[in-house]
Amino acid sequence: MRAPSVPLITVDPYFSLWSPGDSMVDVDTTHWTGRANLLRGVAVVDGAEYRFIGRGAGPALKQVSTEIGFFSTRAVFEGAGVRIAATFTTPLLPDDLATLSRPVSFLEVRSESIDRKRHVVAIRLSASEQFCLDKEGDSKVTTKKESYGEGLSGISIGSAAPRVLERYGDNLRIEWGRFHMAAVSGAVKTRSFREKGVNFFIRSIEEHERANYRPGFGRTQFDGVADLSFISLEAPLAAVKGEKACAALFLFAYDDAGASVEYFGKRLTSLWNKDGKTIRKAIAEAAAGYDVERAQCDAWAERMAADARKAGGDEYADLLALAYRQSVSAHKLVVDGDGELLWISKENFSNGSAATVDVSYPSIPLFLLYAPELVKAMMRPIYRFAASDKWPYDFAPHDCGTYPLVNGQTYGLNRDTGVLRLEKQMPVEECGNMLVMEAAAALATGDASFAAGHMDVLRGWVKYLEKNGDDPGEQLCTDDFAGHLAHNCNLSLKAIMGIASFGILCGMLGNAREKSARIAQARKMAAGWLKRAKNPDGSFRLAFDRPGTFSLKYNAIWDKVFGLGIFPKGTFKAELGRYGAEALPYGVPLDSRKTYTKSDWTVWAAALADDRATFRRFVALLVRFYSHTPDRTPMTDWYWADTCHQTGFQARSVQGGLWMKVLADKGL
Repeated sequence: MRAPSVPLITVDPYFSLWSPGDSMVDVDTTHWTGRANLLRGVAVVDGAEYRFIGRGAGPALKQVSTEIGFFSTRAVFEGAGVRIAATFTTPLLPDDLATLSRPVSFLEVRSESIDRKRHVVAIRLSASEQFCLDKEGDSKVTTKKESYGEGLSGISIGSAAPRVLERYGDNLRIEWGRFHMAAVSGAVKTRSFREKGVNFFIRSIEEHERANYRPGFGRTQFDGVADLSFISLEAPLAAVKGEKACAALFLFAYDDAGASVEYFGKRLTSLWNKDGKTIRKAIAEAAAGYDVERAQCDAWAERMAADARKAGGDEYADLLALAYRQSVSAHKLVVDGDGELLWISKENFSNGSAATVDVSYPSIPLFLLYAPELVKAMMRPIYRFAASDKWPYDFAPHDCGTYPLVNGQTYGLNRDTGVLRLEKQMPVEECGNMLVMEAAAALATGDASFAAGHMDVLRGWVKYLEKNGDDPGEQLCTDDFAGHLAHNCNLSLKAIMGIASFGILCGMLGNAREKSARIAQARKMAAGWLKRAKNPDGSFRLAFDRPGTFSLKYNAIWDKVFGLGIFPKGTFKAELGRYGAEALPYGVPLDSRKTYTKSDWTVWAAALADDRATFRRFVALLVRFYSHTPDRTPMTDWYWADTCHQTGFQARSVQGGLWMKVLADKGL
């Protein structure tokens, strides 16, 4: 599968670097937002310079291969008699959350002779001020040579006028703290410099109302001129001859000065430095532990690939490999005042909301499989806000702020009056999401004690679903871009599974009678649903009052994951046949109204199939889209299934939902 954009550095919503093309020498690197974030790599071979990262006027090595894994991207370049292998790795280890949260990423560069002659090779990296500013030129920067310990030298750059957690929003980059580059080598050279008249590539996303979304909306490409500050690091490799390979290790790190997010008025630090660890010590420890961490990454990658291939084949494994680092790095792992973990998501190029329930919900299959404690960490901010005086409603909140300020819901908030617009809320959606997430996390960990502390609020949300979920009134669901809809069949499925989820929790907490009652209640609702939703061909409608229509019934997958049998076996066979009939060249539309689709919901709906061949046909459509879309951005989850164009979102955590087939096969 051709990646629309290649992940290089993937740590969190601010510390992120991608290469949006087939060859790293043909494009400039960008932040996930698409804004230029220049990292340039030059191989100095026998005194002559050859580019291998970034555009430029001089000669470049030829990129001969690219391999994208779960934790690493390896690109191989050849020319001037040498082969250069560059491997970017971010150790987002699901069983080592301190390392996962640590803002350090690696580049290992290996060189070998391919003409059997002796060559002297050095590697030079240069990084621009764009790493530490929202936009180049926002303020002056300061640079500093750094020492991290014996054999480890580097340089850092940061804003001279930092704006610490002053602004919030979607298309923003960090504007405080310092970016570090370090290298493990015999004689590291560091310098900072300014470069005037640099032509670079900028990709911007203009602000649009949701109603104006269209294929390719707001995508502009233009050349700009900048007066940029750079820091540069050069590490020599030993002379190489024949088959002998030499390596240098580079480290990239970002220190946010202990201000990762603001959480209900307080600045919180990340897990990695909760006890005061400095970035210099973190860099030194990372360098010393690189070989061990790479081995751990390789072992995890082998496990994840095996799970994916067993569930859906090689193409499915490729899809998940591209999605892993994106899904994890759309979060920030911080610690609250009580020492509890908070896994704060950011709605990348959606609206910038933080800790959004209906973004967490689609992402959880990945985390349920490999790090279920993070699912609980997603829910903690919502529980806290729902318990506050600022949330007087009988349904669950949508979010807890706009990244990086996590101070309370901002979606649908009238900023002048401070009052939520109720027509902008998603009450059935979010109640069902929280209930399903809680039951899934309890089953994945084998422990419902976390839920025990929230049963009163969960019971309140169940009551809301009892009253409003069987046949929802006109309201939004997570697919809010599609607009309001009454009698939404898929949203009714969410209510059914939410009530069943509460039954699971009751059973795990020793209340067998209420468990039986809630599961029976869900079965009764499901029986009514089947009668009201069915089309003559056996498929199911978009809305109860819209015969002949269809929609992806992705919420039903939890019946299979939980193994409850709420719906009779074979219920969705005709539904899957309808999806096949409605398929367009690059996917199955989300529903009858438009030709756009969602990648996460496609996999959830396809996972309803009992046979592997049917599932793989849907995966093939996704792979075709990502391999051919002309929009070279990190994976979008919302695109036009007929034109192969991105619709709006990109780099979002919801791609964790692509693991649903693995989860459904394993069960909870």
